[in-house]
Amino acid sequence: MSDLRSAWPELPLANWSETCATLHLWTQIVGKIRLKLTPLINHWWNVTFYVTARGLTTSPIPYGTRAFEVTFDFQEHRLLIEGSDGRTESFALAPMSVADFYHEFMNRLRQLDIAVHIWTMPAEIENAVPFDEDRVHAQYDPVYVRRFWQALVESVRVMQAFRARFLGKVSPVHFFWGSFDLAVTRFSGRRAPPPTGQTPNVASWVMAEAYSHEVSSCGFWPGNGGFGRAAYYVYAYPEPANYGKTPLRTAGGYYDDTLGQFILPYDAVRQAADPDQLLLGFLQETYAAAADQAGWDRTALERQV
Repeated sequence: MSDLRSAWPELPLANWSETCATLHLWTQIVGKIRLKLTPLINHWWNVTFYVTARGLTTSPIPYGTRAFEVTFDFQEHRLLIEGSDGRTESFALAPMSVADFYHEFMNRLRQLDIAVHIWTMPAEIENAVPFDEDRVHAQYDPVYVRRFWQALVESVRVMQAFRARFLGKVSPVHFFWGSFDLAVTRFSGRRAPPPTGQTPNVASWVMAEAYSHEVSSCGFWPGNGGFGRAAYYVYAYPEPANYGKTPLRTAGGYYDDTLGQFILPYDAVRQAADPDQLLLGFLQETYAAAADQAGWDRTALERQV
């Protein structure tokens, strides 16, 4: 029998934190192009990336009567821009400053006759520096980038299985370049009041669009932003009373009062005898707690298996 844990790579943030920060900013540059050129879809679903068998892709972006797609290829470590007219541009993903990546990427777009202006200030990042001025973040470790992508591939596979159990409105399993996390979100069908709290480095109108309806959301992120380690998360909005006090059966899972989310460390999944079952169990029980406590119509919303 093959070891089910072998596909889940070690991913200690301390070993690639500088690369993670640089890659996060590179994805934001590409993501802002997608944001600028696509019509708004509910909850900002028009801006997200998708995990592929090679890395991360924007999927096709409209530009006049053409379209183009940008792919971070973490197999060959290249950035690829493919146009619907057959023209392509690419360059190597290697140690380079955010400013150099920005200028190279924008130049490659111009070579394809794609002229786009974006606001160069990063999103959702403390003490941010404009992309075209940032020469501090310049690290790229291909080994850890590939490990991160492998963790995304495994996470998507399990999260797709979890998504398939839901018949109501549910997001794709997609990657948000603002917060640098993978996510899938279920909806009860009811509208929600606008968030009243302040989310650091995010405008209130952005959050109002993201949380216009009642949700149970889960995802994976590498631990950037101060948390310090890769983990899976689950939260509900609006959060039902006593949601955080829900006892969990999942070994290693807990409610983080600071984050306001349930957390399952990536290492707990990676080291489990059956990572898929551990993660699926965590996603299911935390969703069920939110749905039951908030009175979702689970019979109508869930696939009966």
